[in-house]
Amino acid sequence: MAVLLEGGCRVTTMNEGEPRGAGTLKVWQQVGRDTGAKAISLRVMELAQGLSPELRNAECDEVLYVLQGSGTMFIDGHGFEVAPETGVYVRPGETFAVENPHREPLVFISSRCPEPGSATELIAASRLSTPPVKAKKVAPLVRLADRKALPTADRWYRVLVDEEIGSTQVTQFIGSIPPGRAPDHFHKYEEVVFILRGEGRMWAGESHTPIAAGSCVYLPQGQIHCVENTGDRELRLLGVFYPAGSPAVRYDAE
Repeated sequence: MAVLLEGGCRVTTMNEGEPRGAGTLKVWQQVGRDTGAKAISLRVMELAQGLSPELRNAECDEVLYVLQGSGTMFIDGHGFEVAPETGVYVRPGETFAVENPHREPLVFISSRCPEPGSATELIAASRLSTPPVKAKKVAPLVRLADRKALPTADRWYRVLVDEEIGSTQVTQFIGSIPPGRAPDHFHKYEEVVFILRGEGRMWAGESHTPIAAGSCVYLPQGQIHCVENTGDRELRLLGVFYPAGSPAVRYDAE
């Protein structure tokens, strides 16, 4: 069940609620306009073995992170191999489909900005053939291992999707939080967070709730918050925010 904290902060688990989908695709939407977000979403997209429907967002950017599994992602017919710890940027109007050759599901964590308030357009749902592979354009994906860790206080972050691969509106990053609690702070952007590993506590003002791998968090613009690591090992998270910027920019709560 969703936990609502101060200021509109919302915490759920990744497979909470009934999924939507077609063909090989299932989608659990945890953050969007229908849950109180202004311009950002967070969706868990699970793809079974085979070729997915083709999907398209007419006017919004979509950034995805490969949580588990591997396969081929076709963006406007260009094929790209995807694997865990990879960020992907899909431009407005582009069509994409995913071929999962394995029995195990391929799982993406997706955010759309500005969130259209409607389902992704499904163009086709055929498993019979693979989309034609055109000559590859510049790859719209970034692997975590290829990004430099940037320190901020006692933490680090690595930016995956940003203007370097064409995303001028949305930033996607991975953050590492050591045991303990940092000072409360806020940002001037709207943000979603997905916990990749570890356990902790999400604070919003004086309210709080436990979080662990698979927790989905929505943070409104200007919300005072803090992610506390209550374990004895690294807590790692995926963050996406809109408008784009630097994860290092934050403002201390007074």
